[in-house]
Amino acid sequence: MGDKRRIIAGNWKMYKTAKEAVFLVQDLEDQLDDLAQDDRGYDGVEVIVCPPSTDLKSVYTVLWQDKPAIKLGAQNMFWEDEGAYTGEVSPLMLKDLECDYVILGHSERRMYFGETDETVNKKVKAALRHDITPIMCCGESLEQREAGKTDSFIESQILGGTEGLEAGDMKSFIVAYEPIWAIGTGKTALPEDANDVIRHIRAVLASRFGTDAAQDIPILYGGSVKAGNIADFMAESDINGALVGGASLEAESFAGIVKNARK
Repeated sequence: MGDKRRIIAGNWKMYKTAKEAVFLVQDLEDQLDDLAQDDRGYDGVEVIVCPPSTDLKSVYTVLWQDKPAIKLGAQNMFWEDEGAYTGEVSPLMLKDLECDYVILGHSERRMYFGETDETVNKKVKAALRHDITPIMCCGESLEQREAGKTDSFIESQILGGTEGLEAGDMKSFIVAYEPIWAIGTGKTALPEDANDVIRHIRAVLASRFGTDAAQDIPILYGGSVKAGNIADFMAESDINGALVGGASLEAESFAGIVKNARK
């Protein structure tokens, strides 16, 4: 893949009050201060934080004041710009806070809130319409993995989530492969196994959008990623980085992942 993009994104899930979020992002900036930085990231690594929606304004204020290399993302989004959708957050609201990214189709959203490939597809299209980069998640359960259905299940998620899109849309698109059995369990896919699935994801994308477009799409791994194992994942040919859960909730551990993800 040549000089591949390197991306580390933190999914804070339903943790951190607004005040705690401010302290965390300020601490993270301090932890990364020794790295060279520009508007693309820290020493070649693009860094994204995705706080709960109630924290976005507070984190945005910190990032706007400091203008650091950390980018802001959201954890979810509705597909309509506005309307009578109580409790939802629209792409216009995210754009107003300069959210550059949004996580869509996370397994927890699918599991607990009934999201489907169809609704994920609607959200992906809405994000792209407003120049927000979707981080579209996919991943199999332990039962599917043991039944040998990983590839077919992942393929259905990728094709369903990208239905109706064109190759040009892939210029602002990220995929995150998160095997459900490895999320928050302490179990981690072997780097070579994760790379095999991610290579398959890239092949599925190539079948729909062409090889050139597929090669340029960053694909992240997620599932019990830590500072101690990120370098092994980054050494694999098709893995561009990580979507980090629990380890992103402490500045020191998240910064360690960023530092060990460098070239």
